[in-house]
Amino acid sequence: MAGSLGRTPESLKASGRSSEKLSLSILQGKIKRDPEGYETELELIYKQFKASVDLFQQQAALSFSSVGGIGSEPSVAKDLGDRAMFLAHVTPFYPKQLAAFPAQLTDLLRTSCLAMPSGLRNHVAQALILLMNRKSLVIEDLMALFLDIQTLGDKNLRNLAFSHIIQTIRKMSSTDPKHKSLQKIVISMLEQEDETKAKRALVTLCELHKRKTWPGDKNDRVAIAICEACFHTSPRIMISALRFLLDYENLDDDDDSDASSSDDEDSKKISQVVINREAVYKANNKGTSSSKKKKQAKLQRAMKSIKKKQRSATENTDSTYSPLNHLNDAQKFAERLFSRLQTGKSTGERIETRLMMIKVIARTIGLHKLHLLSFYPFLQNYAMPHVKDITQILAAAVQSCHDGIPSDAVEPLFKQIVNQFVHDRSRPEAIAVGLNVVREMCLRIHELMTEELLQDLVLYKKSHEKAISAAARSLIALFREINPSLLVKKDRGRPGGPIAKPKLYGEVDVFSNVPNVELLQESDHESGSDGDEDDDDTELPGSEDDEQELIPDDCGSEEEAEEDTNDGDDINNTEDDSDIDTSIGGDEEEEMNDSDEAETDSENEEIENEEDDGEASDSSGEDSGNKEKAMGKKRKIVDFDANLLSADTSLRALKRFAEAKNERPSFDESDGILSNEDFRKIKELQAKKEAKIALARKGFKVPNSDQLSKKRVDPAKLEAHIRHKLTKEQRLELVKAGREDRGKYKSKAAVKQKKTGGSSNKQKEHKKNMPLAAIRSKAGKSKRTKKMKNSLSGSQFRGRKAWK
Repeated sequence: MAGSLGRTPESLKASGRSSEKLSLSILQGKIKRDPEGYETELELIYKQFKASVDLFQQQAALSFSSVGGIGSEPSVAKDLGDRAMFLAHVTPFYPKQLAAFPAQLTDLLRTSCLAMPSGLRNHVAQALILLMNRKSLVIEDLMALFLDIQTLGDKNLRNLAFSHIIQTIRKMSSTDPKHKSLQKIVISMLEQEDETKAKRALVTLCELHKRKTWPGDKNDRVAIAICEACFHTSPRIMISALRFLLDYENLDDDDDSDASSSDDEDSKKISQVVINREAVYKANNKGTSSSKKKKQAKLQRAMKSIKKKQRSATENTDSTYSPLNHLNDAQKFAERLFSRLQTGKSTGERIETRLMMIKVIARTIGLHKLHLLSFYPFLQNYAMPHVKDITQILAAAVQSCHDGIPSDAVEPLFKQIVNQFVHDRSRPEAIAVGLNVVREMCLRIHELMTEELLQDLVLYKKSHEKAISAAARSLIALFREINPSLLVKKDRGRPGGPIAKPKLYGEVDVFSNVPNVELLQESDHESGSDGDEDDDDTELPGSEDDEQELIPDDCGSEEEAEEDTNDGDDINNTEDDSDIDTSIGGDEEEEMNDSDEAETDSENEEIENEEDDGEASDSSGEDSGNKEKAMGKKRKIVDFDANLLSADTSLRALKRFAEAKNERPSFDESDGILSNEDFRKIKELQAKKEAKIALARKGFKVPNSDQLSKKRVDPAKLEAHIRHKLTKEQRLELVKAGREDRGKYKSKAAVKQKKTGGSSNKQKEHKKNMPLAAIRSKAGKSKRTKKMKNSLSGSQFRGRKAWK
């Protein structure tokens, strides 16, 4: 059969060619060089292709019911695949002669794909891909076909078709109108009841959405279609959609595009840490070695937190993004999924599937701040320590809480968690988890906590288990910020500012002005002597800024170092330094005798405030001087020349600052419209303010409701990571694991015996003769020691006799 379809000598003579046998690859190269000269051969091979298609279809119709299919005639399939690839390569050179070839090849794969062997299917699919790359076919013609052939069970063909669809759509422009038609094809296939086709359509949508080819902000219909797949009749489709919605925030994007890399580089350049030079100087030069270590560690923590905030502000991170953000009717979606969850136990749904539905419902409630009050009594049935995956259920309960829900609806669940987890007979892990969940729920709904319950929970801070005491202290730190009146007086801490008042139900903060615009107004109205500028050009070296008030001044004494390390978390708001002229006068009085009592009163009080933070500031200069003399303390001596130089430079900096301020109009003098320069300055001032707060380490910043609703609750952070005591077998395993990379122990003698070659330099030094001076010195030393020993031998006291 192959010979009848092959090229005959008569046909070659008719075209003017020699009768030598040519392969299809050689003929393909010649056609590309001279298309017009090989039209006869092309027509002949095209006819042979049609004859091969007819013969293949006849054999497929005859042997379709057999198990082997057309396996008995592999030559027919091989010839058909070779001619299909040959014609696909030369189609661009003969657009008129082969105009119907792409449609014929598409119909062949659509109608006879089940009867084809695996190799022929791959050849035909590759030929169609080649035709589409050569612009002979469009992707709309192949989209549905390539989605259908992925359901045949052929792994190689499925990977080929799937990767081709993904790569082709990714290469398309984001403004290409073909995206809508392709999305319509895939979504229509997802809505079918056929499980295999819907599964491939869902996988395609999820992959393109994950790679941000069809992102949710520009293609809402894709995100909505993935969310609606949670209600598919097939359980497998529903589970796949739920798993994608839950795992989307944990996906690591492997997109190596140039745009993403450039964005990362820009964000790294923008993020800069604003730390005062005075704080860096104190951490490295002032105080004892132990206090300097603590200050340096504190500085590193502050820099890390500031970098993290700046990075999150500059980068376009998708950590809070979810396809659930694009739901048109989130309330209806949550209610439908909750109704399916309630009937899932009766229909035989697995506990893992129900857990995923619980987490998706909770995430939807938290993102859109929905009211699904029947969801909390449903969770109350699972709020017990012995339930499987209880931390994930508790994380879902925390996720579903927001400030828009009345406390009465969540209070039964809250009491259930407290009663089941936090009691004396519970395990330490359960108590720590319960306290952490209570803290997170109270962070979102402040009205849940009562004074009696809080005082009972606070007593766990004395527990010997580190996880329990840490959870209790975190609860104390939270209520110091949101409602310190519920705490007893000793747990409220030092009053560092106005006492926080709890918000009422439904109370929200409404911005009446540009956020943080008051920082710009303060910078416009501040005086040069205040020294609030931290820039290198406008910093006043002789003055104190706000950050020096946040960090206690360290004068080098041990008492101050201990006070700094013990009370480093509190803000020292009582420290008030004098201006430049007064500091210069104070330095002169330290070197001169007390001649003017009127001047020494204020200066002695300043010195006492700087050196002794705990002493009273209302005493007179003579009393303070007598106290210092009685206690034997010395006054701090400051270099007069250095202080004078700093005052000179500060005056010049103050003058430059005043000139720059006069050139620029203030905020009030302008028309109230902020420019780009104003917004940039507000951003810088906000960064400096955050740096001061981070260095002060006063409590923690309570996030607002929008930040809490967007952030996903991690169940691992609710767990108590208690390190139990290791057994002897576990310790031996750790010891043996540490010895794996280490070589076997050998003595030095064994190593020397196995050594080959000459002696080492150390051995050669032992054989060298000592210098003459060294020999004489050694001999003289031995003579002196011998003489000393002989002189002491006779007069040495040997003790008294017992009978005397």
